[in-house]
Amino acid sequence: MSRSKTNSIAIPPELKQATFKIVESYGSKDAFIQHLNRSRLPSRETIITVLASVQELIFPGYFGILGLDESNIAARTHNLVCTLFDDIRAQISLCLRLETEDKSLSELQNQAEKIALTLIESIPGLRTELSLDIQAAYIGDPAAHNYDEIIFSYPGIYAIMVYRIANRLAQLGVPLIPRVMTEHAHNLTGIDIHPKAKIGSNFFIDHGTGVVIGETTIIGNNVKIYQGVTLGALSFAKDSDGALIRGNKRHPTIEDNVIIYSGATILGGDTVIGEGSVIGGNVWLTHSVPPHSKVIIEDPKMRIKQSII
Repeated sequence: MSRSKTNSIAIPPELKQATFKIVESYGSKDAFIQHLNRSRLPSRETIITVLASVQELIFPGYFGILGLDESNIAARTHNLVCTLFDDIRAQISLCLRLETEDKSLSELQNQAEKIALTLIESIPGLRTELSLDIQAAYIGDPAAHNYDEIIFSYPGIYAIMVYRIANRLAQLGVPLIPRVMTEHAHNLTGIDIHPKAKIGSNFFIDHGTGVVIGETTIIGNNVKIYQGVTLGALSFAKDSDGALIRGNKRHPTIEDNVIIYSGATILGGDTVIGEGSVIGGNVWLTHSVPPHSKVIIEDPKMRIKQSII
């Protein structure tokens, strides 16, 4: 039985020169956009796998292996914890090596192991925090029929979960991984929460698309925000050379029991929204408001023209 021959496609000779020019560009002044001859980067895919593992540990029976019961939950949890520990320890070690030059490899590995263990030990606390966020969603959204619906399908809950995991790692001094996590959630949900923002308990994001919460934002307890809300920076301080000064308080503070409706923009590190305030839709705020304020935009004038047929 003869096998048919496939015609090979001729490779244009110009490709060799194109390859040479691409490789030559790797030594150019734009060297910062390649990662050569340096410590290996962490794996985005593994970091996303870590998120899925933590999600399964926080919400057992909802994600990952289904149909768990009291007879098999302990074994499944142990297996998952061991896998998670190996994955996150390796990724943390790689990230620490990128930014630390004064420690040996063994010291960095030991540090990564301690951080990985601390993260896993914090999971019961994360479960408590997220249970309060889910209850806030149920209380705050009349369209929510049950907790299952919220856990399974609400993008705000997923974004908050990822934020709370990433925030733990950021507090432990882990570089890069927290931002990879929250940008993954941003990509999936349209909700952009910086991992270093400070967010209290009973936090609810309704709908969520287009929400932005900047790095130095402080949010109190029992806060509810809607889609399209921006908690951003008003301006960026620069040094004498014109470079941005990093680390300043650039984003607003939202005190307890505040509601911020869709499309509102609140800017500036000195801006404080007082406790119990309500910020109406499409409001633009660059200054503080006292507690129990209600900030709204006056009804715009509307003209309706009817076509004559």
